[in-house]
Amino acid sequence: MLRHRRAVPAWLAHPFRWQRLPVPWAAVARGTLCAGPLLAAGIAAGHPAPGVLIALGSMLAGVNDRPGTRRTGIVHIGLPALASALGMLMGASLRAADAGWWVVPALSAVGFVSGAGSVAGPVRSNAGMQMLAATVLGAGMPLPGAPWAKALYLLAGCLWLLLLRLVLRSPRPAGGPLSGERAAVATVFDALADALAAAGGPGAEPARRRLTAALDRADEALRLRRLTSRLLGRPARPEELLLTERFAAATALCEASVALLWEARTLPPRVAEGPRRFAEALRTGRPPGRLSAPERSSAARGAFDHALLDAAVAFDRERPVPPPAAGTDTPPERAAGSRGALGPAGRDYGLRVALCIGASTAVALLLRADHWYWLPATVTFLVKPDLGPLFSRTVNRFAGTAAGVLVFAAAGALLSGSWWPALMAGAGGALLPFATRHFALQTGAITVMVLSFVYVGGAPQAAPERLVDTSLACGIVLIVGHLPHLADPRRRVGPRVTEALRSTERFLRYVLEPRPAAATAPGAAADPAAVATRRLALRRAAYRTLAQARGAAETAAAEFRPARDPGPDWLTVVTAAERIVDAATACAVRLDHGARRPGPAEAERLCQALSAMADALETPGRPPGTPPPELRPVPDCATLTDVAAELERLRGYAGAR
Repeated sequence: MLRHRRAVPAWLAHPFRWQRLPVPWAAVARGTLCAGPLLAAGIAAGHPAPGVLIALGSMLAGVNDRPGTRRTGIVHIGLPALASALGMLMGASLRAADAGWWVVPALSAVGFVSGAGSVAGPVRSNAGMQMLAATVLGAGMPLPGAPWAKALYLLAGCLWLLLLRLVLRSPRPAGGPLSGERAAVATVFDALADALAAAGGPGAEPARRRLTAALDRADEALRLRRLTSRLLGRPARPEELLLTERFAAATALCEASVALLWEARTLPPRVAEGPRRFAEALRTGRPPGRLSAPERSSAARGAFDHALLDAAVAFDRERPVPPPAAGTDTPPERAAGSRGALGPAGRDYGLRVALCIGASTAVALLLRADHWYWLPATVTFLVKPDLGPLFSRTVNRFAGTAAGVLVFAAAGALLSGSWWPALMAGAGGALLPFATRHFALQTGAITVMVLSFVYVGGAPQAAPERLVDTSLACGIVLIVGHLPHLADPRRRVGPRVTEALRSTERFLRYVLEPRPAAATAPGAAADPAAVATRRLALRRAAYRTLAQARGAAETAAAEFRPARDPGPDWLTVVTAAERIVDAATACAVRLDHGARRPGPAEAERLCQALSAMADALETPGRPPGTPPPELRPVPDCATLTDVAAELERLRGYAGAR
């Protein structure tokens, strides 16, 4: 049976994957109070068109209603909401101007912008997708009203859900205005405890990746908090500084824990007790209590107990310590999103979306010029290359649409009156937060809601046409999406893997270089605390880019490709780079506890080898100019031997094309 499972290709197995996530009951309550009641209010007031637009806006906002702090919710919902309103304004203007066939190049242009923005991060990607969807709906849905009024109605629906997000929240820990940020930092300690409990077992690698994701979410929450304070001109409050110190203690404890995780040995249960006590203290506001006695059985265990003691001191402190001098916590370099959007991957994304939108709009206008918008709207949610493998999205989109059409048709046969579409929209809105765990389920919920809007908007017989349009959209996306140039994963995944290798090389170089040289580096200082801060920032940047590269590589691995073109083994490269960062972190812990620092020649040899791998991947179609130097084990620092071994593994993949 196991052999049979492994024989199933990844592109064929991916449509059946199901994310196991907790039920977001607060988001379910918000969804119940959005689309259905808003649509019912429009029907009751005798103005169904505004009700449809407001409910549509709440549905688009509900897609982005994910767990997080209030500030992350404002960003993740607010930015796509503004983009949706802009798209509705553009689309309704096209309809008011009776653009005719000019709508094809217009929507293609919007599609190019939307696709190119997909490489600029998930929030901007969602904003671009919803802008395109709103443009298509505004240009195609036969609803009365001025373009600016339609845009305002759509924005009002988004703001209604955002208001509910600020009012109806999940139970939060003690901490008042900082409760969301406290919850994010508490999740880091929980994820660390889970990783320590899984050490030495088969779940160690997934647990470490969940820890990285928790660190990213907490870092984002605290950065948004600081950004809000700066925008308001308000100095940071003592409780904010204390929470920042406790997050810094969490990141330092994670770094010390990597050395334990790297040894891949089962740890006593009491090792995970400390992080769990810290998580509980953040949630309840009570002291963490007594911690386990320190143990000096190894350098890694000693480093962990030392970091645990520092965390306990941070939790016991009632006043924040003075912040470090300016410049000591300068974040490492990051790839600019705008440059990525204008680079080769952004252009490929944009061209792919533009071609699919243009082709689907032209076909829809030829088939039915009165209700043509469903086909390109379906393509909008299918063609985005950063949302998952194309074949998987296509299969699940058709299955979800068929299920939604059947459910809506059955409801229409069983229910009567003018209110039942509002009930169906409310049910879909309640299901939408739960449905994020599978694309087919999410598609089914959205289909029920949109059919409810269309029914109230004056097209009661739309359900069968929608199923035909969805089939055509799936066919168009599969054909255009698999064109040789646009479907090449090297141009999509390669830049992310290259950036991950660059970040890994920067972190490795900082760990290995002599401390006097590090002290004179830009943004660093001779102060050990400043050196540790810089090292933590570089390590966080390396893990962040590696997580993004892994996501892109996993998507590419699940894409349908001909057997004659298997493509580079991106996942092997990313996995090896992750192990290099882990090994370098473990090495840094050992160096802090007296291990011999490698000489400059040894350190440069390792860093140049890693840089050569990135150079080889950065120039498609060109074999590496100079092979990496021969990698020999580095004495007196066992983890660097593992670094050399991982670099040796990378040599076989750097020149893959």
